[in-house]
Amino acid sequence: MNQILLTATTAAHEAGKIIHSFFHSEFEVKMKGIGNPVTEADIAADKILKRILTTAFPDYGWLSEETRDTPDRLSKTRVWVVDPIDGTKEFVEGIPNFVVSIGLVENGIPILGVIHNPINKDTYSAIIGKGTFFNGKQTIVNAKTEFSQISMLNSRSETQQGLWKSYIPHFKKLIPIGSIALKLAMVAANQKNMVASLKPKNEWDICAGHCLLKEAGGILLTIEGKEITYNNSETLITPGLVAGNESVVNEFIKL
Repeated sequence: MNQILLTATTAAHEAGKIIHSFFHSEFEVKMKGIGNPVTEADIAADKILKRILTTAFPDYGWLSEETRDTPDRLSKTRVWVVDPIDGTKEFVEGIPNFVVSIGLVENGIPILGVIHNPINKDTYSAIIGKGTFFNGKQTIVNAKTEFSQISMLNSRSETQQGLWKSYIPHFKKLIPIGSIALKLAMVAANQKNMVASLKPKNEWDICAGHCLLKEAGGILLTIEGKEITYNNSETLITPGLVAGNESVVNEFIKL
């Protein structure tokens, strides 16, 4: 597993170099759907990630936001679940809250996660049973249990849509930033207390972050309290999610 982690970390850093070269420059932006942009940087990063990871581990399946999906991954025991740039909207806007997200699942369970910010060079990583590390130092999730003491990371777009207004009185602070992968990593590294999304996310958005959280002593569930698995034929996880220590996650589900 250590060699797999080294390869995944190398891939994340190489993709990060490509992404950094595009940042604050002119690049083509297309729309895959409403509020869902894709750029030249996404495609270039996806290509190098796929080349490095599938060359090193040809028997593993592949699921990426920027690669056309194929059903053959469903028969694989291990599958890479990748988002070349999680937070593309922030990338386009020049806001450095975006990351390369690489997860590896075995029989639907995340066993490895690497999340890398190409701008500030922060790297979060985890292997099942080995703990979570932020820039080489082991981390655990925050232990606070009272919402009045908790800073909650949430979605910029959900905040702009007014979805979080009713939650403001419950928390010490709501902090809207982009990239759910980055938010999950920050909670795993005890940089913030918890994170939730009130809208669905795809497997590639959260797979790496899920591994980070579990290995840091936290949990990630849907806002209905259901467990999340990966490498499903339907990759959209509904209706939303919440992550942090077990106590605050269960309290938020009640709320």
